[in-house]
Amino acid sequence: MSELTYDTLMDDGNYLGSERARMENKVILDELERKKKARNMAVPTDDNRVKARLREIGEPITLFGERQADRRDRLIYVLSQINAARGDDAMQVEEESSEESEDEQEEFYSLGSLELLEARRRLAEYSLPRAQKRVAQQRIDSKMSLGRIIDLRKKIFAEVKKYSNLGSQIGDERPISQVRFAPNSKILATGSWSGTVKLWSVPACTTIRTLRGHGERVGGVAWHPQATLSQGEGLVNLASGSGDMNVNLWSLNSDVPLSVMKGHADRICRVAFHPSGDYVASASFDTTWRLWDVATSKELLLQEGHSKEVYSVEFQDDGALVASGGLDAIGRVWDLRTGRTAMVLDGHVQAIFAIAFSPNGYQIATGAGDDTIRIWDMRSLKALYTIPAHLSNVSDIRFFRGGDLPTKQIATDITMNGTEENPDESHDVETNISEEWKYRSGSYFASSGYDGFVKLWSADDWQLLRTLATDAGKVMSVDLSSDAQLLASGTYNRNFQLFAPEDVPV
Repeated sequence: MSELTYDTLMDDGNYLGSERARMENKVILDELERKKKARNMAVPTDDNRVKARLREIGEPITLFGERQADRRDRLIYVLSQINAARGDDAMQVEEESSEESEDEQEEFYSLGSLELLEARRRLAEYSLPRAQKRVAQQRIDSKMSLGRIIDLRKKIFAEVKKYSNLGSQIGDERPISQVRFAPNSKILATGSWSGTVKLWSVPACTTIRTLRGHGERVGGVAWHPQATLSQGEGLVNLASGSGDMNVNLWSLNSDVPLSVMKGHADRICRVAFHPSGDYVASASFDTTWRLWDVATSKELLLQEGHSKEVYSVEFQDDGALVASGGLDAIGRVWDLRTGRTAMVLDGHVQAIFAIAFSPNGYQIATGAGDDTIRIWDMRSLKALYTIPAHLSNVSDIRFFRGGDLPTKQIATDITMNGTEENPDESHDVETNISEEWKYRSGSYFASSGYDGFVKLWSADDWQLLRTLATDAGKVMSVDLSSDAQLLASGTYNRNFQLFAPEDVPV
């Protein structure tokens, strides 16, 4: 008995320490459980109902400087604290007794216009054949031998690893918010916080035109899929969105916008062209993204679904889906043909600043303020991989998308192989080049971060291929040209940089 007492006294300090650690862990776990339940809690989205619910539980209906999204977050926090204090059973009673919660869980529909109905039909007619063609090609590609895949992979990634700095150019008076190559890879568009959009000839970096039509910082620029192929008067070639809450449509031969589309209630961050070129999507701080008809410049769809500001928006290559990412750390994939949510991208713990569809049609990459890139698979409806990509915010993500096969490359390879006089061998070389070009599209992607780096990643095992240093602390945007010759980055210090593989002539 005395030995037991002695041991107990000897272990008393350790026991108290372990008990304290256990209690601290319990507090942390309880808080995580509360946050998990709070995220699944159904609360009203209408601001008037949020205020009424706050009044019911004895809370102030508004605080100084509080916005609608902040007020809803406060309601969620207060209700989760109340439910945690009452216990799980009380939470169940609370949910059952709340008519608002039941209403929020029910599916609801908003009345759309006849123009939207017709647009959905056109989108279905456009996207279904493209999806069918893509799937058929993927079935053919799946029969490619492993040895051939390994050879192609080694060759492509060897070129990607040779990217180096080609030069830097002062782009504007204020930070460059976004850079985008034209479909022909010969023009680079830069959007700036000064409110201007500039067109540059690359790789010479000479100014072609300055587009002044915005009264506030430009957040996003997007090229028409057929831009620069037909530059006739009045043809839309470029779209831009700005802090003045307007989306401007531009031609390439005038510095006055062809059309100004108004409707958003707050600044516009990103814009994107539908693959058909008939529609433009815009993401805004008013917590919505909107779909516009290019031909009529009318708003077709006002899409809600995010509890905070919507920062990024991007179309799938088939044209059936569009993805949006918000400062609520949630991404959503929408079916344009039905208006339904196809997938919720819930996994980031900070705001989503970048979102991009892979050319394969079923994978999505998202970049966020938690410094990571997440890869999502729409077939399994879950995240496949998390990449610890940058040391600070991931600001942009762009997959390589090959345009038309460069005829110069075919001619060069045929000459190097000495087969120009043998039609059969020339045909084989051209077939191999075409096969490689198809495989290259979607095989790697680029990301930019506020840590001052641009990084290139493989799109099959998600490994880092190349890290490129810029001349700025924050890289705002990145893009890859469709001819695989150039990479561009836009930075906070008003510059944009061009990068190219060392042994590839530009």
